Amino acid sequence: MRSRAARLECRMRTFTAVFALLALGTTASFGQPPKTQPASVVQPSPALKKLLATIRAADKGQLAVSEEDGRFLRTLVAATNARRVLEIGGASGYSGIWMGLALRETGGRLVTIEYDPVRAREAAANIKAAGLSDIVQVIPGDAFAEIPRLPGTFDVVFLDAWKPDYKKFFDMVFPRVTPGGLFLAHNVINKKNEMGDFLSAIETHPQAVTSIVSAGSEGISMTYRRR
Repeated sequence: MRSRAARLECRMRTFTAVFALLALGTTASFGQPPKTQPASVVQPSPALKKLLATIRAADKGQLAVSEEDGRFLRTLVAATNARRVLEIGGASGYSGIWMGLALRETGGRLVTIEYDPVRAREAAANIKAAGLSDIVQVIPGDAFAEIPRLPGTFDVVFLDAWKPDYKKFFDMVFPRVTPGGLFLAHNVINKKNEMGDFLSAIETHPQAVTSIVSAGSEGISMTYRRR
């Protein structure tokens, strides 16, 4: 377990990276700031906290992000005022709920794609239980087949699928990220040995500015698409 000092240092690195990317002008590219929301939207209700805890407890395969990463995703999506978000690898809907909470504030929408049909049904049920079915659309199936069917560009993309496929997904989706938008990928610290080609790509792509943060312990890469 990390010491308190190590956790605080990690959080400081995370916030520094976020503010550095926001300073590049990400927020301005997504329109006007969101309207003030009721307190019930800003803070998860006791029922929603219980639902999130239940999803995590049932996640025997440890496919969901950590609570720290979930909160980080919510903060980042809200801070960038994102409107169109794509999640590749939705699992049982845990991260989708966190991002959905942010998108209710920004007026945006999330499409989350999950390959496993059982998990996709669980995700849809959990998102409905969270009261976010009007914000989050769950698509079951192969993301390589489903993404080309989606129209338009994405303000934020969150990738949390099979790690050896990360580079293929980056090549497919990064060109569709809005200039000034973000391409995020999970597990870039604890599973970095499974995605060497992807990590190299996000560091060397001419349109990319990348920072790696660790709100939890798994690591999230944040790749800003230059304007």
